[in-house]
Amino acid sequence: MPEREALVLGIDIGTSSSKGVLVRAVDGEVVATAVREHRTDTPRPGWVEHDAEEVWWADFRALAGELLGAGPDAAAGSGSGSDSGEGDDRRGALAGVCVSGIGPCLLPTDRDGTPLRRAILYGVDTRASDQIVAQAARYGGMRVLERCGSPLTSQAVGPKLAWLREREPETYERTRRWFMASSWLVHRLTGAYVLDHHSASQCTPLYDLDEEEWIEDWREEIAPGLEWPELVWPSDSVGEVTAAASEATGIPAGTPVMAGTVDAWAESTAVGATNVGDLMLMYGTTMFLVNVVDEPVPDGRLWSTAGAFEDTYCLAGGMATSGAVTGWLRDLTGADYATLTAEAAELPPGAEGLLMLPYFAGERTPVFDADARGVVAGLTLRHGRAHLYRAALEATAFGVRHNLTTMSEAGGDLRRLIAVGGGARELWTQIVSDVTGREQNIPRHTIGAAYGDAFLAALGAGLARREDIEVWNPTESVVTPDPEHGKTYDELYRHYLALYPATLEVTHALAARQHADAGGPDAGSDSGPGSDSDPGSEPG
Repeated sequence: MPEREALVLGIDIGTSSSKGVLVRAVDGEVVATAVREHRTDTPRPGWVEHDAEEVWWADFRALAGELLGAGPDAAAGSGSGSDSGEGDDRRGALAGVCVSGIGPCLLPTDRDGTPLRRAILYGVDTRASDQIVAQAARYGGMRVLERCGSPLTSQAVGPKLAWLREREPETYERTRRWFMASSWLVHRLTGAYVLDHHSASQCTPLYDLDEEEWIEDWREEIAPGLEWPELVWPSDSVGEVTAAASEATGIPAGTPVMAGTVDAWAESTAVGATNVGDLMLMYGTTMFLVNVVDEPVPDGRLWSTAGAFEDTYCLAGGMATSGAVTGWLRDLTGADYATLTAEAAELPPGAEGLLMLPYFAGERTPVFDADARGVVAGLTLRHGRAHLYRAALEATAFGVRHNLTTMSEAGGDLRRLIAVGGGARELWTQIVSDVTGREQNIPRHTIGAAYGDAFLAALGAGLARREDIEVWNPTESVVTPDPEHGKTYDELYRHYLALYPATLEVTHALAARQHADAGGPDAGSDSGPGSDSDPGSEPG
């Protein structure tokens, strides 16, 4: 087919919804997008699960059908153009498919890839706390960090495999393979049993970051008797859509399928944060940071992983809340985002003496404290909702600065910051630049991980080069810091750093009371680098 007509399909499986995008390979023009919401199961405190058939496969089929004008949803009238023949045109022009998803997850299956239970999700699922302690003692916390790049937390796959073996032995006895969201969908489409290096690097303590291979002795001790997926890179073409998968999805048989990866790294690819020195700053319900470096730099305060491309590595950080706090304030006050933002913009830096810790759901990096709690310091009777809203935006910015400083100390390479996500709005990004003293580049498209999947599909199909992302998704604007505001924020940042240790004893005591009242620990406050950032949130 002529290169100009070639289309690529990207689909991302999120925590509460999935998104798909159909893109013209030659220039990145978006032809169509689609979104589908789904259920997340929480059968017990600390357990967070997805049904792979009812969520991952059903979402993929529905999105592919809608975008291509094929499959069961299109046949029911999805508005994708199948009646006019547009679906036939799209299917005929399709040159590649790539899928990303939440991760790292654990879906145990039999040898044929049939799920044996619901998938155990990433760090929001905290069931394997005993196994984390046991593996840290068995292999040594520092040794795990040195070999794997990241500490053992609720994010790690190794403890969850041990949990499955110990707590559900009947299921484990039947298990022969295990998957994440992206790798299972690749298997469904092609029959291939693969996992990309980045996703594998989040499978602590099973993957050696320096050697870029599975740690055989540890994996056999933790999960004996399993088959292990072949390691590939996200843009590698790993198979073709089978006849059965074609019938189920409407994707033409023989279409190349790329390996894909975890959602945040697909989003980094979408905005061109793939070269050493790039850092993606993802605004949303939570805040996420991915910095590309040229060698592993393990640090217990961050996550160190393989990159989305061969010969690259990443330092990653994440805040447990950001837009979630402003959303809480919106709901609490009854005012909409536009009103709160306009009122907050009228206030000076520092919110007239208010300072907030944004740890409303615990905190991830760099403190890794599930029992951290939110604090508002300096309240008086004259403060109102605008002060609280601005203090929340500033608190997020201080958290970003804390992470950026930690990354620099750990050996990160922070040359170019790229802001993405639906929350990347004018006031919020300006405050972050003022607090950090750094410019932020705003790209044209902020669709999310599905757009990165489409680019990976184009790469794997030989229709694009890595540098072509600059054509697909160029920078549209740059946010520059205000040095006068920066002087105020430098002083407040020192107080921000002091506020956490000063309130630690009290907030931990209150967290313990909350756990007791709720009948169990909170789920999700230790979630790690695959967590969904809900880029549709709109604070600031």
